[in-house]
Amino acid sequence: MQGPSNPADGDTARRLRAIGDELSERFYERADVVRTLVVTLLAGQHSLVLGPPGTAKSELARELTSRIEGASYWEILLSKFTAPTRMFGPIDVAALARGEYRQVYDGRATTAHVAFIDEIFKCSTAALNETLGYLNERIYHPENGGEPIRCPLIGAITASNELPSGEDSAAIYDRLLVRVEVGYLADPSNFAALVRSAVSRPAAPVRTTVELTALRQAVADGVPAVEVPDAIVDAVCALRAALRRKELIASDRRWRQAVRLLQASAYLDGRPAVGESDLSVLTHVLWNSPAERPTVEREVLQLVNPDAKEALDLADTIDDLEAQLDAMAGQSREALSEWVIRKAHNQLAMAGQRLERLREEAAGAGRSTVAIDRVTGRQRAVRARVLTEALGVDASMVRSQF
Repeated sequence: MQGPSNPADGDTARRLRAIGDELSERFYERADVVRTLVVTLLAGQHSLVLGPPGTAKSELARELTSRIEGASYWEILLSKFTAPTRMFGPIDVAALARGEYRQVYDGRATTAHVAFIDEIFKCSTAALNETLGYLNERIYHPENGGEPIRCPLIGAITASNELPSGEDSAAIYDRLLVRVEVGYLADPSNFAALVRSAVSRPAAPVRTTVELTALRQAVADGVPAVEVPDAIVDAVCALRAALRRKELIASDRRWRQAVRLLQASAYLDGRPAVGESDLSVLTHVLWNSPAERPTVEREVLQLVNPDAKEALDLADTIDDLEAQLDAMAGQSREALSEWVIRKAHNQLAMAGQRLERLREEAAGAGRSTVAIDRVTGRQRAVRARVLTEALGVDASMVRSQF
């Protein structure tokens, strides 16, 4: 398909795709997360990476943002006691001794092109308004009441181990357009590779970068120039109606901002117009609680990816088998073996085979395989549990399809 008319846009998109591929190789089971974060930066928006401790949220954000050459990068771990001056600029003590009140902004949020804010919902009450202004309008109001400072922020990647619990943190949550969940590794083979990486000396990685000026050009000009066909507008309207029928309501502002994400997704793939496949990014935009995400995902995939929708149906079967395994805890090995022979073996094997065919069909048609790959990881994880807990077999030693 024809790419962007500006050759510079094509090179920027190519570099960003290469960055995404490299990070996906390094961070197991994070391909969709990586792509979504890149798309969010291209759209000039902010993202939230939500997940438990030890899921490489900080490391992934640092590695991605470090690939932007020439960018001023700022990161902070927030607490309820973080003062606004620590975020936006401490008081210049030397100037204060001369009777002047001013702040030092270098190296703080006020001069950053890209920011990583960890534990975002622990933002102190004192810093709340300034943080909202920073995220919403890219401005900071100095402590001395001077003219607002315009910040060069392209986008912020934020992280949290938990959802917001109060009105103050909920206000910040609303400003984060994209919300991505991460969990611990599900695929046993990926976990084994992770363990091996702790004791092996890794080869020097290929490290693609993109210039800050090129990224800013893409955000300001390249992405907005991507066409949004009427068919896509109709699909978005249909999606909104379907979600409203399920009482999942997103604000008009969120829908409008999401259009730029669709354009950024197409830009990243080197396409001049938004296509149906770009709608999949909306699965990270239109939910408020993780419990709502599967419903949003199913409604989106009904529009864009029938292969992935079937994969999600298979995921329900796999989850049900895992719940049955949990419920059988404490039963005899004979009872567990009978359950495996009568039920679990056939259902897991059929799910694995069908997922393999779905992936081949999706890849052959040029559709995304991210959702299918995620469900395949779940199938392998549950298979490993069944082998280990029900049959007493070392799952890492079994290579054949179960």
